[in-house]
Amino acid sequence: MRPLRTFTIQPSLPPELAPLLEIARNLWWCWHGDALDLFRRLDPQLWEDCYHNPVAQLGKIDQRRLGELAKDEGFIAHVQRVHGTMTQYLQKPGWWARTYGSTDRQPQVAYFCAEFGISECLPIYSGGLGVLAGDHLKSASELDIPLVAVGLLYQQGYFRQRLNADGWQLELFPRNDFHNMPVQLIRDESNTPVVIEVEMPGRNARAQIWKAMVGRVSLYMLDTNVPENTPEDRHITAQLYGGDQEMRIRQEVVLGIGGVRMLKALGISPKVFHMNEGHSAFLGLERIRQLMAEKGVSFDEAREVVAASNVFTTHTPVPAGNDAFEPWLIDKYFSHYWGQLGLNRDQFLALGRQDPSHGDEPTSLTVLALHLSGARNGVSKLHGTVSQKLWAAVWDGVPTNEVPVTSITNGVHAPSWISHDLAELYDRYLGPGWYEKPTDETVWKSAQHIPDTELWRTHERRRERLVAFARRRLKQQLAKRGAGVAELAAAEEVLDPEALTIGFARRFATYKRANLILADLERLARLLGNKERRVQIIFAGKAHPRDNPGKDLVRQIIHTCRKEPFAQSMLFLEDYDMNVARYLVQGVDVWLNTPLRPMEASGTSGMKVAANGGLNVSILDGWWAEGYNPRVGWAIGSGETYDDLEYQNAVESQALYDLLEKEVVPLFYDRGPDKLPRGWLTKMKATLCELAPMFNTNRMVRQYAEMFYAPCAKAWDALTADEMTRAKQLNTWKQKVRRQFPNVRIETVSDDVDASGGARVGKDLNVQAVVNLAGLAPEDIQVELYYGPLDQDGQLSDGRPAAMEQVGPDGDGRMKYTAHMPCPRSGMMGYTVRVLPRHADLGEPIALGMIRWA
Repeated sequence: MRPLRTFTIQPSLPPELAPLLEIARNLWWCWHGDALDLFRRLDPQLWEDCYHNPVAQLGKIDQRRLGELAKDEGFIAHVQRVHGTMTQYLQKPGWWARTYGSTDRQPQVAYFCAEFGISECLPIYSGGLGVLAGDHLKSASELDIPLVAVGLLYQQGYFRQRLNADGWQLELFPRNDFHNMPVQLIRDESNTPVVIEVEMPGRNARAQIWKAMVGRVSLYMLDTNVPENTPEDRHITAQLYGGDQEMRIRQEVVLGIGGVRMLKALGISPKVFHMNEGHSAFLGLERIRQLMAEKGVSFDEAREVVAASNVFTTHTPVPAGNDAFEPWLIDKYFSHYWGQLGLNRDQFLALGRQDPSHGDEPTSLTVLALHLSGARNGVSKLHGTVSQKLWAAVWDGVPTNEVPVTSITNGVHAPSWISHDLAELYDRYLGPGWYEKPTDETVWKSAQHIPDTELWRTHERRRERLVAFARRRLKQQLAKRGAGVAELAAAEEVLDPEALTIGFARRFATYKRANLILADLERLARLLGNKERRVQIIFAGKAHPRDNPGKDLVRQIIHTCRKEPFAQSMLFLEDYDMNVARYLVQGVDVWLNTPLRPMEASGTSGMKVAANGGLNVSILDGWWAEGYNPRVGWAIGSGETYDDLEYQNAVESQALYDLLEKEVVPLFYDRGPDKLPRGWLTKMKATLCELAPMFNTNRMVRQYAEMFYAPCAKAWDALTADEMTRAKQLNTWKQKVRRQFPNVRIETVSDDVDASGGARVGKDLNVQAVVNLAGLAPEDIQVELYYGPLDQDGQLSDGRPAAMEQVGPDGDGRMKYTAHMPCPRSGMMGYTVRVLPRHADLGEPIALGMIRWA
């Protein structure tokens, strides 16, 4: 039955405690220990029962308890201290203002993502992508980046994992109660919810807007569960990554197109739009459409501005992981739309295709984002290289190592993941710089001064907490499945708080090979069964609801955990989330990572372990390919790739066992008279000194700001000034170049190689070229020498460009160019010459895909 009227009941707080609600509604509290302690102090059990949700806690707490606390001078002082700290944090200018001299807090950057993992009390994330996005917002807040975030608010979020008696994963979808979460519905002056509309086939879908504060950053989320919508449209924001392809395209229309319309409805006008993965790629189209309507410009002219101010980050190293929609689905959802862009069907579909002439090729959102962005990156150095190869066809004819996709390696927001007791140790020996300047290597070098005894005792306490948590969690799992008294009692004895503890927790996709360590159960049994050198393993993770091979991996591990001799030394924790992750990354000694290289784009869980002083044992993939050295952990293999998967699993599993048996376990148990593992502690300190200042999101977000946000904002200003004069001029220039560039020719190339065909080390080679400009002006092109060592096939597979200097005209529209090619070492070298278009507003000339080779 529908209610006659709806309204929200707010918590009733005594005046002395009124700041509690303000603190609770800003997720700033979730990475500040004093604030967390404040809510825990309110009612420790209720804090756990509300799953660390202070808004729900304040709504449920007994009013008598609030009355008691209002008379507690110590508690009131605690409230005032936390509130004062938060107020000061929100008002203090940060790095962006100091660097770019701007005190304007109006958002300049809009950051779009399909999921955000900020706290377990806001369950709108599934895993690494969302947690990275949440950490991005926290660091953007700390750096005072003028950024606003855009996402979807899911009624059921991602699923809660339950395991049946056979170990098979079941999915539960509890509904989120937004009114008891740290989000607020956006209303207009008349107290009516602000609503935007997006077109669906034969109808409009409406979405209301919710806001969460993440420190200084506003996160706006769209919610289609409104009475005016059809039942199918109300379900668009029901589940994260739920439903079929048609549901996915609806979600991505709402996120991309609806997100841009939402910002306009709120009066927010960012200059830069950052697409974190391809789910929001449709935003590029909507930005173009709005610019065309507002400025009366063409699609191509608007595209110049939008592409120059769009940033795209890809996270997926395999084609199958990128969303793509068949032409019929694009027809169904966009046939009304492409006319508004001044495009026909073929032109519209070409925007999302690697080969525009291929009529059946699906529309890839990654390709669409690549086409509509001027800044593109992978999320580790290795992933950047993989992405260049993966998407080389988008820029046909461009050398693979010059495909315009760079890399910014992911990081983690250290205060969100470092345990409170370790943070206190950092405060004591590193000073406040570890928090205020987390990228400062000189600050982290002070970790060497932490006494071994204090560091080890702190870590042992965290391992003990992890074991206690794992036992409680396992007991809860068993009780839900109706386990008997004996089985519940045995759960209280599982694991050893003093044993070497290995953690493996992540999404259960087959390429992550959670079962690699189970390849030789006899050898594993000997490793885990040594009473003198105890070793234990804790697994956690979810498989996607439609990923049956991933679910089978979960079941395989659970069956192994239940067997003797593994029952006391191996367990699987169900329903992996941010809360479980914190216990694991803070308490394990070793973090295990065994993906198939190069399928791990980055990975960040190992970074969280490193920030806590834990050590990594990992395949050289993702971040570990650049983070590893023998001082800070162990590498499984040397970065090899194999054609035979079965053989690869056999080789790498044996290499893993060898590492554990011969290096990891002996080092952990190498104790002196004081019972301290001095060699292990040396590695822990090296990890803090070398990895913590590099692999954090403050460094990452600063890189995004310096490499992308600031330049893209500058490009937006330049191209939109004076009624978009420069954008129009750039488009006109491109049209001219496209007409004439095919006629550009490199007519002659000469050098001063001696008659024997050789050159001398240390003596530069002089190369000259004559180019027929085909009617273009000399300033319209750049001529480059492209040189480097030859591979085994005699090809320039890793060449580098060097600009050739214009010498002067050579008659009949020709121009002469020269360059010096260095010869620093002996061996087979080669060169060629190429011509590219050139324009001051072009950005990356290589991205146009127009290259004339000699």
